[in-house]
Parts: sequence; C-alpha cells; structure tokens
Amino acid sequence: MDPLNVAMLLVLAGAAAYVQTLTGFAFGLLMMGGIGILGLLPLPEAAVIVSILTVVNATQVLARGWRNVAWSEFRLAIGASLLLVVLGYFMLEWLADANLDGLRLLLGAVIVGASIQLILQPHPLPNRSSSGSFVLVGALGGFLGGMFSTAGPPLIYHFYRQPLPAAAIRDTLVLIFGVNALFRLSLVGLTGSFPYEASWWALLAAPVVTATTYAAKRWPPPFAVLTLRRVAFSLLLLSGVSLAAPAIWRLGFAAAA
Repeated sequence: MDPLNVAMLLVLAGAAAYVQTLTGFAFGLLMMGGIGILGLLPLPEAAVIVSILTVVNATQVLARGWRNVAWSEFRLAIGASLLLVVLGYFMLEWLADANLDGLRLLLGAVIVGASIQLILQPHPLPNRSSSGSFVLVGALGGFLGGMFSTAGPPLIYHFYRQPLPAAAIRDTLVLIFGVNALFRLSLVGLTGSFPYEASWWALLAAPVVTATTYAAKRWPPPFAVLTLRRVAFSLLLLSGVSLAAPAIWRLGFAAAA
C-alpha cells in the first residue's frame, strides 16, 4: 500500500476501535466495510488484519476482565463457533476465487443487517435462554467470524438479552471473539495462505487501536452513547449499501447477458 492508503487504514482502525469501545459493537464490521469500499486490500487479507487487531483488543480488555467471564455460556457457544469458523473460512476462500461480486454482496448484506441490529435495544429476558440457543448463536457467529472476522451480530444480540451483569456479557463476548480470531489466524497459517504483508499493517495499526481504546474510556464524547450508536448505524448502513449495490448491478447485468 502507498502512504495514503496506510494512513486511511490507520484512521479507519482508530475510528472503529473508538466506536467499539463506546458501543461494544462494530469494530470488525466497520473495518471490513471501510476496507472493502476504499479498496485498500483484498477481503481475505482484510479479515486477517481484523483478526489480529481483535486479538490485540481482547488481550487488552481481558487482562483485567477475565474474572467476569460467564464460563458456562462461553463453553456452550465456543465449541460450535470454532467448528463453523472452519466452514466460513473456506467459504471465503472459495468466493474470493470464484465470485468476488457474490462475496461483496454477502458482506454488504451482513453489514446492513448488523447496522439495523445496532440501532435496536435488546430487552433482557426474565430467565436465561436454553443451552441450545447459545450453541446456535455460537455457530452463526463462528460462520461470520470465519468469513469476515466479524462474529459479533448474532452473539451480541443474544447475550445482551440474558439476565447477566453487563460486565459478564461484555467480557464473555470479548473472549469468544478473541478465541475465534486466534483460531482463524491459526487456520490461515495451517493452510499456507497467511498474508505476511497484511500482518505488518495490522501490527502498525495495533498501537492506534490501543490508544483510541484508552482515549474512548478516558475521554468519552460529550453526547449520549445512543447518539454514537445512531452515527455508527448510519456509517454501517452506508458502507453495506455501497458494497452491495455495485455487486447487485454487476450480477444482474451478467445474468441478463
């Protein structure tokens, strides 16, 4: 990447980490959507960068928060999640080689769906959901994590509906995301397709992520978190539509031809 693209990547990483720290959501989606729109890197390489930065963020958060983890719910979700990471990863590799527009359309649809979820306020349930529901959302999150390193949407909505302390929900999700990301990175390495150049960009962005995470905690913005959620919703919706619309046009044109 040229210096301008590197600068855009760092700004994008910092903005995504800032939003994630304040809302608990959207880091991977904002990174993947921004990289896809700007064309900074191929999507498989972008997913590696997001995975590395997710591990960095998880390490930072769990250094103090590991005691809050809801271990029972974590164990239910993580097994199915890791299994589906494998399927999602190979699906990404196949689409990247065979149907790039289909891949962009799928990513755009995921981002649009997540943007709608971001604006919703899940209401806590009176009782804990069934064990099978944690396995199901773990599997769905793992599939998205394997494809785009964005396991959040199904897991976040489900966990925030549970009658658990907010700190337990947050740190359990962070641990799931971190383990998923580390497993995905191992999978990329084992298949011999690890993009080492992309890892350097991730390491370059890591201090930016750490600094903006600290800044968001130390100096939160002078407006309500709900306002920030609405801004993030708008950004995600715009990026999702921007990714999906050209792909729909090209796929429709190809089908008509």
